[in-house]
Amino acid sequence: MVPFSFAGDEFRLVQGRALFWPRENALLVADLHLEKSSFFARAGQMLPPYDSRETLERVALAVGETGARRVFTLGDNFHDSHGSTRLEEHAAGILAALTRATDWVWITGNHDPAMEARSGGTIAVELEVAGMILRHHARTGETRPELSGHFHPRFQVRLRGRHVARPCAVIGGGASERMILPAFGALTGGMNAADPAIRQALMPADRIDALVPAGGRVAQFPLWRRAA
Repeated sequence: MVPFSFAGDEFRLVQGRALFWPRENALLVADLHLEKSSFFARAGQMLPPYDSRETLERVALAVGETGARRVFTLGDNFHDSHGSTRLEEHAAGILAALTRATDWVWITGNHDPAMEARSGGTIAVELEVAGMILRHHARTGETRPELSGHFHPRFQVRLRGRHVARPCAVIGGGASERMILPAFGALTGGMNAADPAIRQALMPADRIDALVPAGGRVAQFPLWRRAA
């Protein structure tokens, strides 16, 4: 786990993709996209059907590593609203065990607005926890501290002639501090963290930075600065 400060509180990056909030003893993950492979299989595009199992095993490891008693998922939990009906037995068992062991809250996203909590937990569109807004899509103009997902940000750079991309968190700083988490799911792509869509979502901001775990610390890379 890699510690850092955000919005006047202490957090830790877990597995480079999840966020642990010690004061609330809470783990936050975004964009699990469970049952994405089975969604595509219905259209004849066959993918290995183990993405949900791998993703939930990652969540279980993060819960075990942090000792979190609460879990908040920041939307696009399933790749579609009916994904929970397609969970195979092993993945369903992992999820049921996780929701029994923690205070689990599903925040819905654009992929799963009508999802049902078939394996436990409760459902919300968004929440406010200790002054922090938890939602799926960052709201342009928000002035309160905010944690969200949706964009699957990845920090991209050319290194020794090679294109390197790593999942990252993106922070907008200024009047308020707001963070977009990377996608946690095993079968998720990513968007360039410097994409204008991410910048627009974090307005108003004076600066936007990518947070990337590196050597036991969080490296901060500037993506955008407001002109003086």
